[in-house]
Amino acid sequence: MNTRLFAASAAAALVCANAAPAAAALKTAVFAGGCFWSAEHDIEGTPGVAKVVVGYAGGARPNPSYQNHEGYLEAIQVTYDPAKISYPALVDAFFHHIDPTDAGGQICDRGPTYRTAVFVADAGERQAAEAVKAKVAKTLRHSVATEIRPAARFWVGEDYHQDFAHKNPARYNAYRVGCGRDAVLRTVWGGR
Repeated sequence: MNTRLFAASAAAALVCANAAPAAAALKTAVFAGGCFWSAEHDIEGTPGVAKVVVGYAGGARPNPSYQNHEGYLEAIQVTYDPAKISYPALVDAFFHHIDPTDAGGQICDRGPTYRTAVFVADAGERQAAEAVKAKVAKTLRHSVATEIRPAARFWVGEDYHQDFAHKNPARYNAYRVGCGRDAVLRTVWGGR
């Protein structure tokens, strides 16, 4: 075998071997936070979050779409680096971007599809999510309507909904201001 070819192959294998653990270390979490445009927009700036995708979770019928997602919650799938943010810290960040006391939707988005939830993949995630939820209830001195649900299949939403706030800033900002989202969140969370 050619020595140069062997050296190049060995170097490429080493790069791939070093890259694989980093990619494998990323994890995903699924949250329903009302309007998925806002849920995506608000959580994506959290340190340790690598990617956010909008879609649907929690329903039973296959292939939900924006026009037909009855029984589903608008949701986000968050890919994060647990070396930079722990699962409990990510859940806590999610709670601080919603009104967890609202059982009927989120802010101006009303109805079952806009309820909030944390979808947990295992007993450890359930325990962490329940602990954060209890801390939030104590902090707000109010019952928390956000559900902790078993993980469900996450269906990726339509392309035009992905990164909506970045692709359509004027339209998104008009929606956000018109909805009064920031004012409600300031009222709920104050300086916390």
